[in-house]
Parts: sequence; C-alpha cells; structure tokens
Amino acid sequence: MASRSTTPGNDFGGITRQPAHGSGGPPNRHGAPDFVAIQESAEFAALRRRFRLFVFPVSALFFLWYLTYVLLAAFARDFMSHQLFGSINVGLALGVLQFVTTVAITFGYVRYARRRLDPSAAAIRAEAGR
Repeated sequence: MASRSTTPGNDFGGITRQPAHGSGGPPNRHGAPDFVAIQESAEFAALRRRFRLFVFPVSALFFLWYLTYVLLAAFARDFMSHQLFGSINVGLALGVLQFVTTVAITFGYVRYARRRLDPSAAAIRAEAGR
C-alpha cells in the first residue's frame, strides 16, 4: 500500500483523491468521510433545503428588481430622468440602490448562514469525522 503524499493539492478540506466506500471503488482505508452516505443523509437534505429556502427566493427577487431597473431605463426615460435634487435623478438613485441591495443581501445571507446553516454543517462535518 502506498503512503499518502503530503504535497499540496492531494488533500483539500478533508477531500482526498481516494474513492469513498460505496462509490464503486475499494473500501476507504484512510478514514476519509463517506461522501455518498453524507449526501444521502436526511441531515444533508435538510441543510440543502434550508439553503435553497434563502437562495432561490432572494435570487429571484433580486433578478426581478434588476430587470425592473433595466426596463425602466430602456422604456421609461422620462421617469428615470426626473430630477430628485441637484443633479441626482431617479435613474441614478435606483442604480445606487442596486449596490445597496447587493450589500444588504450579502449581510442577510451571512446572518442566515450563521444562524441556520453553519450549525447543521458543523454537525454533519462532526458526524463525518467519526
């Protein structure tokens, strides 16, 4: 049996090039996690479901918000060029709000992940390490 190489690239985050048991290859002799079993577990399915509950609706809403901005810029020029104050018009204000929305979504996701995803991922990771 060959020894495991410690050179960079052969092992990343616990993922080795050794096939996991049940993946068609020989049984895992190095104690690496059984990724197929993890993927098929109820805990992992629940984690993916919680991930999707945030990501898909927020992505769809942001896409609609962005599409609305583009369509307004293309077809409602009078509305978008309306001066709010000084040289700031509606188009510029909505364009800046695109960036503000992106930052808000990022902070919202980080908060959601810390509260709802990270504890489950840590539990799955701990279980896989046994």
